[in-house]
Amino acid sequence: MTRAPSSSGLGLWLLKPATRVRIPSGLRMVNFVHVLPAFVLTALLLAIVPGQTVAMILRQSIIGGSKTAYTTLIGTSTALVFWGAASAIGLSQVFAHSHTAYTALKYAGVAFLTFLAIQTLWSLRHEFGKFDYEGTAKIGLGPAFRLGLLTNLTNVKAAVFAVAFIPQFVPKDFNLGWGIFLLSIVQALTSASWYSFLISIIGRATTVLARPKVRRGLTAFSALGILFLAATLLLTSPR
Repeated sequence: MTRAPSSSGLGLWLLKPATRVRIPSGLRMVNFVHVLPAFVLTALLLAIVPGQTVAMILRQSIIGGSKTAYTTLIGTSTALVFWGAASAIGLSQVFAHSHTAYTALKYAGVAFLTFLAIQTLWSLRHEFGKFDYEGTAKIGLGPAFRLGLLTNLTNVKAAVFAVAFIPQFVPKDFNLGWGIFLLSIVQALTSASWYSFLISIIGRATTVLARPKVRRGLTAFSALGILFLAATLLLTSPR
């Protein structure tokens, strides 16, 4: 029977296939916590990159007020957790049995993100780029929440992140399904923090955002950010 090592010999014991039984749950959680800083930075980058969610939050805040915007934000965060749960249920089984499925999914995600970046750059021919947020806001708790929910449920960038990016941050010794789900909650909280900051300053930024050049600049930055995400996904290795 394998004897448990002393604390000083724990690292060597874990590296010996002949004697390793399983990695203690405490160490698995420590490994999971260690990936959080890198994941939070990546999720923050995704939130900062302007897109349909940012444009929608700006419109809700400018036209509907902060209460409407925060209600919409709850909807967008709920959608992110939904994407994470769907990814956890499906990919925890697919990735466990098929490396080919992961590879195909990764390259499909890279191709779509590249297409999305090109499409975003093409929109620069318009006066406001992709950030023409003129229109009516969805007022009321129900309509505002549904708008945020549906915006992110139909946001392919959010779907690609949940399906192709999040699994790469789950440590190999951690349950893939639970890891994806927990990280999707972290992503939702990270995104909500950034959008809350935008809502809090929107009153002072309205004049600046009204300028066509500023909105076109946001559009260009969005395209470059999406290309960066595509390149990052392309360079990731299998879990």
